[in-house]
Amino acid sequence: MQFLLAFIVVAPLIGAVAALLPAPPGLKGSSPDQAVLRHGVTVTGAILVAAIVLAAGFDHDHPSKMQATTDISWIPALDVRIHLGIDGISLPLLVLTALLTFLCALYSYFKLPAGPSPKAFVALLLVLESGTLATFAVLDLLLFFLAFEMVLIPMYFLIARWGGAQKQAAAWKFILYTLLGSVIMLLGLLLVGLKSGTFDMVALATDNGRGLTSSVQVIAVLAIGIGLAVKTPMWPLHSWLPDAHTAAPTVGSVLLAGVLLKMGTYGFVRILLPITPDGMHTFAPYLAAFAVVGIVYGSLACLALARPGSKGDLKRLIAYSSVGHMGFVLLGIASMTPTGVNGALFANIAHGLITGLLFFLAGAVKDRYGTADLDTLSGATGAALYGRAPRLGGLLAFAAVASLGLPGLAGFWGEMLALFGSFDPADGLSRPAFLTFMSIAAFGTLLTAAYMLIVVRRVCMGEKREEPQRFADVQTYEFAAWTPLAALTVLAGLWPAVLLGLTDPAVQKLLAGGKS
Repeated sequence: MQFLLAFIVVAPLIGAVAALLPAPPGLKGSSPDQAVLRHGVTVTGAILVAAIVLAAGFDHDHPSKMQATTDISWIPALDVRIHLGIDGISLPLLVLTALLTFLCALYSYFKLPAGPSPKAFVALLLVLESGTLATFAVLDLLLFFLAFEMVLIPMYFLIARWGGAQKQAAAWKFILYTLLGSVIMLLGLLLVGLKSGTFDMVALATDNGRGLTSSVQVIAVLAIGIGLAVKTPMWPLHSWLPDAHTAAPTVGSVLLAGVLLKMGTYGFVRILLPITPDGMHTFAPYLAAFAVVGIVYGSLACLALARPGSKGDLKRLIAYSSVGHMGFVLLGIASMTPTGVNGALFANIAHGLITGLLFFLAGAVKDRYGTADLDTLSGATGAALYGRAPRLGGLLAFAAVASLGLPGLAGFWGEMLALFGSFDPADGLSRPAFLTFMSIAAFGTLLTAAYMLIVVRRVCMGEKREEPQRFADVQTYEFAAWTPLAALTVLAGLWPAVLLGLTDPAVQKLLAGGKS
């Protein structure tokens, strides 16, 4: 188990270096480009298999216990250690990351985005995977920061070199926003580590803030929370996200929405809730207020983009929908209750599956029609997917109703539990305020249903026309890349205990100050 976790974190880096080297004789295939793309599929596939084996060997009877741990001294002067481990909170995110990266590598093997060398593309994809996996596996504050930052450069280049229109501006906006937030976050992490005398996240969580004064906790939550909120992204620190998603290649959007946004909310749960509980208690009402504003704002922005004549972009609309969905995650965290935090963690996974599938589908629509403009897609010569590409239209409708929280699919449980957490927040939090937040968030679910159904009506419905140009329906490689996401969306919706059985004991222990 120790070796598996270390392998999962380090192997993508080794694979990234190998991708830049010449392919050995006999492994080049029909071209060097094909060889390096096959290398990316092989490495990410091996990581996924290792993650599944790790999940199978995980002690499901004790998910609150840190397992597969490695603890090696790295910088003795600062007591910084190479400390790795997983529990019921981090394991689902680890597997989700491995799955989405493999599906992106598989999709890129058949549909590589236009840009420079495939070698650089594969290497950046693997570095991005390593940084994300490390973020969910490390148990040292400084290592968490290094892993958190490690993903910025590869994502910047994926947008700037393989993106679409306005890619340079979007990439710069992404890197500047996230770097500024990270600098502030580093100051908060250093404050916690130096004041408590350790950077070990397990020891700090067990201490449960007893070694930190209330004023230190408040300052730490403010500084660390800003950095995490930018990555989440929380309104009003979200404005980099729509531009980045619109400009990014399909696989870049999938990984950005499906994995990178989860790093911010994971930091709230893993660091701020157990290590600085008094500071979180102070800021919880404000976090909840920003969360519900984000829910309504994101939904209204999507409604504006979906309106006929607005020239709304489908990828941009899905990006704004992420602002609303991540608002439910933040609302669950702000309730500081096991119900709300479990809902936040469930919504994290559900959003990764559903929005990852939506961005795959939006990319496929754009590839076929040459545009993601909703007015063009719903015009007289528009998409009409039900008639022209019925399987693609059916999958888009499925992803849309999953995103709006239809019961029986994964999107329902996370939002419902977040609302339940707000209905009865933690002791000391204002229940009338959180009931208000709950009501506003519930209204946001209606807005979500409205814009998603409008998108389905405009893009999927319409009169079937006989045209000289034939539009391909879902291809075999697309089925291979999308089917796991659709299947897991149904599985998590029908059997939520698969996830909640992992997260709940770990959340209970986390909120109880390390006591099971």
